[in-house]
Amino acid sequence: MRPALRRAIAAREMTLHAFLIHLAAALGLALVSALVVRLMIAYPILDHPNARSSHSRPTPRGGGLGIVVAFTLGMGVLYWQAEFARLPGPQFLGVIGAALAIAAVSLWDDARDLRFAVKLAAQAVAALVAIGSGLELQRLAVPGLGVIQLGALGPLLTLFWILGCTNAVNFMDGLDGLVGGSVFLAMLILCAIAGHQGGWFVYLASLMLAAGLLGFLPFNLHPARIFMGDVGSQFLGFMVAILAVAAARFDAAEVTFMLVPLLLFGLFFDAAFTLIRRAAMGLNITAAHRTHLYQMAQRTGLGVRQVAAVHWGFVLAHGLLAWAFLRLDPGLKPLVLLPALGLQVIWLAYVRARMMRAGLSWRES
Repeated sequence: MRPALRRAIAAREMTLHAFLIHLAAALGLALVSALVVRLMIAYPILDHPNARSSHSRPTPRGGGLGIVVAFTLGMGVLYWQAEFARLPGPQFLGVIGAALAIAAVSLWDDARDLRFAVKLAAQAVAALVAIGSGLELQRLAVPGLGVIQLGALGPLLTLFWILGCTNAVNFMDGLDGLVGGSVFLAMLILCAIAGHQGGWFVYLASLMLAAGLLGFLPFNLHPARIFMGDVGSQFLGFMVAILAVAAARFDAAEVTFMLVPLLLFGLFFDAAFTLIRRAAMGLNITAAHRTHLYQMAQRTGLGVRQVAAVHWGFVLAHGLLAWAFLRLDPGLKPLVLLPALGLQVIWLAYVRARMMRAGLSWRES
């Protein structure tokens, strides 16, 4: 056997060995997450239903703490044992510290119901810590213009993205299994892409998030035994935003930042459409309500499992678009969002038609 062939076989065996180790570690983290979630069920922070709730009986919340604990444990091991996959020290510690701060404030919010202004301030501080550590967008691809340098706009756009993503995921967490299942699938796809591209921090971080969600999801599928709570949804939104910025390093033009927005486009479209519509109607955009697209779909008679499955399907469909995205020229990559947008417009039209038949309005009584 030729030496080159022997080396190639050995490399494949080493890769398979490493993958099996990572898989075993992920399953271990999923078990840790499940144990923490089980404790949160045994010693609950109860979410009492009101007129805007999708549930009808008091249900524990704060189950996202299992995701936070599992991810933090995994990142601790990564920091000490996997130097090849670490961000530079200041960035790594800044990002993880900011994420834990978000989780701590959000857990406090689950227990005490903080004002939105307090939560937004905590998110902004955490985002600024991450940006201050050096994690920011520097370039952006624009169809027709190519790749442009952001300059001083880079930190501002990064801040806007982190805050927007954190709150979008938080706002969308209102139906059993919808956000948890969507982010779980998105992280698995991102993990596969990052491994293929050699982005090892994103590969391991997305795998750890998926592991934490794997331990949480069995308790959150309809009928949910526990909700994620802000500690889970805000933490996930923040980390997903950070991974999008980190994924920008997959290519020199940094357009692979768009991978995460593409994978979770269904969540972001619903959140953005609802925010813009409510602002146009003169409604309080920070007030709790039941007029998100996914909520209106459920109110028209679609089952909770059906609505969640539709959003899971969006992630899988956008995963196919993500693979096409990787093969396009940088200037054309943003155009891959068009079919994703078309899919959401079809969903909007379908939900609107069901609303008209059911006599429902965007404006709550």
